[in-house]
Formats: sequence, structure tokens, C-alpha cells
Amino acid sequence: QVQLVESGGGLVQAGGSLRLSCVASGSILRPNVMRWYRQAPGKERDLVARISSGLTTNYADSVKGRFTISRDNAKNTVYLQMNSLKPEDTAVYYCNYWNTQYSYWGQGTQVTVSS
Repeated sequence: QVQLVESGGGLVQAGGSLRLSCVASGSILRPNVMRWYRQAPGKERDLVARISSGLTTNYADSVKGRFTISRDNAKNTVYLQMNSLKPEDTAVYYCNYWNTQYSYWGQGTQVTVSS
């Protein structure tokens, strides 16, 4: 099993920044992919960004140029630096760990952006 613990969410004004962290522990296998998803009330859970253990990254169009995903493999930690936040970024942000054998989710962290 893999345990994921997210942190760093909170309330911020539009234009502000937040940095989310997700620490993974347990049966960490490589190669793997770490992803950040978000889910706003009444909406589906959408992929925000992903990063492979080889550091290849991909972003949703809505966050390109504003969000940066990174990871520290030695610490089994993935980060999401969020800049120029908008009210529409308000959501619960979830960390996901995936390898070819299994996938796990964190409990989520709330991000609220006020206008």
C-alpha cells in the first residue's frame, strides 16, 4: 500500500500563490507517476498536472504558465506551486500515485481563492 498526505491548502486572494505538498510513504515503486487532481463542488475530478519519476511533466491547459509541478524522489514528495490564482481554481486538490500495479489517492486539501 501507499499512503499519501497532502498539505498546503488554504484561503488566498486572487492573484496570490500557494504551494501544495504531497508526501508518499509505503510501497513506493518506480517508475511511477504522481498527479494532482482537483474537484470543485458539483463538478468532476479533473487532472491538473502530472510528473513521472523521470521528471516528465504535463499540465491542464487551464493552469499552464501559472502552476508548476515538481518532485523530490529522495523524499517521495511531490509539489504543486500555484501562482496567479483565480477564483475558478477553488477546489479540493488531490494527490494521486500511480504505477503499473496500483493507484492510490490522498485525502485532499482545500484551496479557496477569493475574488
